[in-house]
Amino acid sequence: MDFQPIERPAGAFQEPVTADQIQAVCRRIFGPGAAVSSAVEMGLGMYNTTYRVTVEGRSRPVIVRFAPGPERQFVSERELMRNEYATVPHLARIAPLMPRVVAADWSHELVGRDYLVQTLLDGVPAAEGLRTYPRRARTGFFRQIGEIARTVHEVRGTRFGPVAGPAYDTWSQAVTGSLRDIAADLDGLGLDAADLRKAAALAAEHHAVLDEITEPRLLSGDLWTINIMIAEGAPEPVISGVFDLDRTLWGDPAADWPIRMAASRQDERVAFWEAYGERDESPSAVVRSLIYEIRHLGAVRLERHRLGDPGGVGDSYDAVAAVLAELT
Repeated sequence: MDFQPIERPAGAFQEPVTADQIQAVCRRIFGPGAAVSSAVEMGLGMYNTTYRVTVEGRSRPVIVRFAPGPERQFVSERELMRNEYATVPHLARIAPLMPRVVAADWSHELVGRDYLVQTLLDGVPAAEGLRTYPRRARTGFFRQIGEIARTVHEVRGTRFGPVAGPAYDTWSQAVTGSLRDIAADLDGLGLDAADLRKAAALAAEHHAVLDEITEPRLLSGDLWTINIMIAEGAPEPVISGVFDLDRTLWGDPAADWPIRMAASRQDERVAFWEAYGERDESPSAVVRSLIYEIRHLGAVRLERHRLGDPGGVGDSYDAVAAVLAELT
């Protein structure tokens, strides 16, 4: 087997698996005679450990993704891979853009971690491919993201919170619970979580404003350039695939990551709104957006710590303080 893991420093969050473990996984999924000819670790993601695997006799490689071990997962990021798997039936409207699940295994018998085997998407990662186009050519790309986000947000649920649970009867309970989970994770890392606890208290205080959201809608959780493929060699950027939608939840579409990212700059991404539609800018929506921003910043703080970025962690405290000042 041509085995190409990524060399990472000791203590890095993402942990590799062995060539023998990948071979064992493929024999379980494709049969006892399956032989792996190559396994190349892909460095696109920052959470799961992902390999492009070629199995002899199969026409195309597959993607094998290994979740972090249970002991390495934050409370606020519990079982994200299982959450993604549970979301697949709700994403039928964008099924042509998504990888197909070949198999999922939560048994921990072979690796001690959850893993998914998926089909390989065509195209090139948008985060890289967009650089080959002039900025003026990228408006269509962001318009396409707006269309995908709108399509996802049209899917209705029955309760609030992560698709795989825990489920909440009200949106305020889901938001407050999420902020408290992030604060608990920060406490566990020895980081100051006072600002997130204050945000959780404010979310509870503003429960009536949050509970103006009465119909759970599906949120992609992490839809942006890092999780998008574009067609290779197209005259203009054309989205050919989306992947890693493991942070999906039921809630207010305004709380979704692509909404936050589209609103963060007045550049070519303003085309997002042409396909998505206008934002709610009512006083209640503004209050909710401030609470959502703190939730995003708290999740970013955890990610920066996981990636060994103390400067980014420090910056997040200033950013949360600025939002809290607007909210109080």
